[in-house]
Amino acid sequence: MTLAAAVVTVGVDGCKAGWIAVRRDPGSIPSVDVFASFTALLASLPADAVLAVDMPIGLPEFSSKGGRGPEALVRPLLGQRQSSVFSIPSRAALYADTSDFTTIEAWYAAHRRASEVAMTTSDPPRGVSIQAFGIFAKIREIDALLVAQPELRGRIFESHPEVAFCRLNGDQAMQLPKKIKGTINRAGMTERKALLCRHGYEMGFLDQLPPRGAAADDFLDAAAMTLIAGRIAGGEARPFPDPPGRDIFGIPVAIWA
Repeated sequence: MTLAAAVVTVGVDGCKAGWIAVRRDPGSIPSVDVFASFTALLASLPADAVLAVDMPIGLPEFSSKGGRGPEALVRPLLGQRQSSVFSIPSRAALYADTSDFTTIEAWYAAHRRASEVAMTTSDPPRGVSIQAFGIFAKIREIDALLVAQPELRGRIFESHPEVAFCRLNGDQAMQLPKKIKGTINRAGMTERKALLCRHGYEMGFLDQLPPRGAAADDFLDAAAMTLIAGRIAGGEARPFPDPPGRDIFGIPVAIWA
């Protein structure tokens, strides 16, 4: 029995309701659920479960052109899909405003503050995209756990769906986007489902409605992450860069696939 088959493997993606997780137990069919917090997700798992997460892990003190090393390394693999990999600003920008926003005005004001800090901690000076700012709270959620509990660093790994699909597809990037102008692209979803089925999923599982609070593309991304978690557990995944870097707290910095 391989190590991958001997441990619980979990693929995780952020979603509107928190975190969507596709879990595969040894010898069992996969399951999917949504958790309000990453802590709640971890509490539901055995202590040796391996997780691959679509979320940046390991934060830079200063942001250079192209972002962290992992982003710069994986973009050339993705062809037309490389725009899905966006750069992460500095740790100071990510923690510039940690408020719970009650109004859209407060949210935009916090975005401006984060951009101001990002501009002073990047070369060339660069603000924060709305897309990146939208996941800051989730990045901080995982970062806080990995700072406080170093033992989790050997179980929780950063991945990226399009990099995962590319690696699972024999290092060929997906031909079609999952979304076009914010709307699900059925052809792109079908392309990815077919690939996931070639790696062991049943189409009936992938065709089910995602849990409340998660979107269809979140579900497929989490399913891909589960396969990467299995590759990591089995020693088959590759980190970009290899070996991974480290941030100021010693957290590994790499995209695995």
